[in-house]
Amino acid sequence: MSTLIHKFVEDCRQGKNPRTICRVRSGWAVMGEAQFLHGYSLILPDPVVPDLNALAGNARATLLQDMATLGDALLAITDAVRINYEILGNLEPALHLHVFPRYESEPQTLKTKPVWFYDWDSAPEFDANRDAEIMNRIADYLKRAGVTV
Repeated sequence: MSTLIHKFVEDCRQGKNPRTICRVRSGWAVMGEAQFLHGYSLILPDPVVPDLNALAGNARATLLQDMATLGDALLAITDAVRINYEILGNLEPALHLHVFPRYESEPQTLKTKPVWFYDWDSAPEFDANRDAEIMNRIADYLKRAGVTV
């Protein structure tokens, strides 16, 4: 099966995905296309697998540790008050992990709701120039944490 996740991972491998933050042990840390919550990132496993249950033992543990460490990075370098993690796979049936920083400054009507209540179509899109600083800071944090390859 070929999904957008497969394409994104292949682009990361070839250095063609501008949203790539860095290679981590389990795959790739990338910025989200929509940046309605600044720093929204994902972990894309490499190799691509259909879902979390397709991984066993150390591979599963490493992926989840990489995801949590990406959350640690966002807490350390932004003013996020907490991190939301989501693994869905309904639209793109290939494992990918969403890491959402949540902010005190969010609109009151959205602050306690799942991020899917945001208007994704009108969200600021990833911008390589604007987002370069946060990407570098995330990559530096992940490197210091020992999860990069």
